[in-house]
Amino acid sequence: MTTTTLVTGGTGYLATRLVADLLAAGTAVRTTVRTLERAQEVRDAVRRAGVDDGGLSFVQASLTDDAGWPEALAGIEEVHHVASPMVLTDDRDAVVVPARDGALRVLRAARDAGARRVVLTSSFAAVGYSPKPVREYDEDDWTDPATPGLPAYPLSKAVAERAAWDFVEREGAGLELVALNPTWIAGPTLTAAARSSLAFFTGMLDGTLTSVPRQRFGIADVRDVAAAHVAAARTAAAAGHRYLLLGDGPTMTFREVGAVLGVDLAEAPGEDPAPLVIHNDRAKRDLGFAPRPVVETITDTARSLRELGLVAASPVEA
Repeated sequence: MTTTTLVTGGTGYLATRLVADLLAAGTAVRTTVRTLERAQEVRDAVRRAGVDDGGLSFVQASLTDDAGWPEALAGIEEVHHVASPMVLTDDRDAVVVPARDGALRVLRAARDAGARRVVLTSSFAAVGYSPKPVREYDEDDWTDPATPGLPAYPLSKAVAERAAWDFVEREGAGLELVALNPTWIAGPTLTAAARSSLAFFTGMLDGTLTSVPRQRFGIADVRDVAAAHVAAARTAAAAGHRYLLLGDGPTMTFREVGAVLGVDLAEAPGEDPAPLVIHNDRAKRDLGFAPRPVVETITDTARSLRELGLVAASPVEA
């Protein structure tokens, strides 16, 4: 291993997959954790992928504090900023402030350390959460933070990504930025707990979630998003661009996801969601993005959760 790459928020669902992929490709990885006591979680996750964790090191750093970031960025050329608060709360400041300030901390430390490029995990939430007459989105679209009723999480993603682009333009001093905007991330997990979007899958599979919102969304496979991160860091033409990421197939509703899992879910009262089209042509062209079929992602998610004992095995699999 001759180079070291930084991945922030190493205990996360996407971050563990990215760390494992980088290590498997022969890249040494330094990752940040909020407390060093959680380092073993990352090592365990990497080993679940069948990858040697010998090239993995840790720095304690938080999105809400400057401490640790200079050490984390020392000698780093390639940064994957994956960490972001995923908190289900109506308190906007509890989500928006650490997302925005954390992104700026990482970018500032990367610039000061002479890093070449930062790949930011943003979200479709920063692209498509403001209404349009026709719900068809590409990378030119932005979620307007002033959208009435905008929940805290999409607001945090829109604000943080805007702040990142503004920083690089005004103060970046040659630092390159790429933003990835995946839709709802699913796929096999390396973590020992069902985090983020996986909580919906466990609820569907264990029967605790019986009624779901009437909502249509895209699904991106965590393995494909991790691969896009690697490509975005190393593709010269990607600098200065954002990329929508979603799987091969149509956008879906929660009820349609349940049907793939063999679960009949009731939908909340209301009108059916309008059609939704999300374009990922730019990622395919620039990054060689070749997403898995959405149905494969859904079934692989369920299989992963069962193999980890996070939900009971189905009668067929038992």
